[in-house]
Amino acid sequence: MSSDDSRPERPSDIRKLTDARTLRALTHPVRVALIEELVHGGAMTATELGERIGETPTTCSFHLRQLAKYGFVEEAGGGQGRSRPWRMTSIGWTFAPGGDPDAQLASEAALRLFRERSFARYETWRRTRGAYSPQWRQAAADSEFLFYLTADELEQLGTELQQLLMRWRQLEGRVDDPARRPPDSLPVELLLFSFPVEPPSAPLPSAPPEAAPSRPADTPAQDG
Repeated sequence: MSSDDSRPERPSDIRKLTDARTLRALTHPVRVALIEELVHGGAMTATELGERIGETPTTCSFHLRQLAKYGFVEEAGGGQGRSRPWRMTSIGWTFAPGGDPDAQLASEAALRLFRERSFARYETWRRTRGAYSPQWRQAAADSEFLFYLTADELEQLGTELQQLLMRWRQLEGRVDDPARRPPDSLPVELLLFSFPVEPPSAPLPSAPPEAAPSRPADTPAQDG
């Protein structure tokens, strides 16, 4: 038996979210807060999570069950009732609503909620960075880059960056197992955005309107 057999079961790979109901399950601040705590702290009970996010165990239990219904969390085994620990089922998601308008709206709402919380944490870092050691202040980055790329090149760049970041995220299983984190480590958030800063040179062509079926003028309408 290898030494890795004792570590918690690792969540599966990145999950693609496509349908509106699943995406809407993420559009609640308590659920997002629960997810963030499970990512940072590993498996926890509803009571432990409630203490971290300032909600009652009853509220946390309800929202954990809703997240489990749509496959975002699962019971980690052991305990009963509110003493049951919960864990993430995936290391992350991609929002892929496709052409479904309802899924697109849900995707935008969920993404906006996640990003608002990310930006709030960034502002907290900006306000409190003086309390960190010089080593941490120097290590933290705040950079911006401008490229001239085709859509294919931008996709390639994004893929390469994702591969690099996933290698660091999976380093020694630290995210999944708090016991593997070095004593002087802290949770570090890295946001990655890539988007064109100018509007497209020409609007996308719109589909021609469908012609309504016609009836000869001398043919009377039939009832029934």
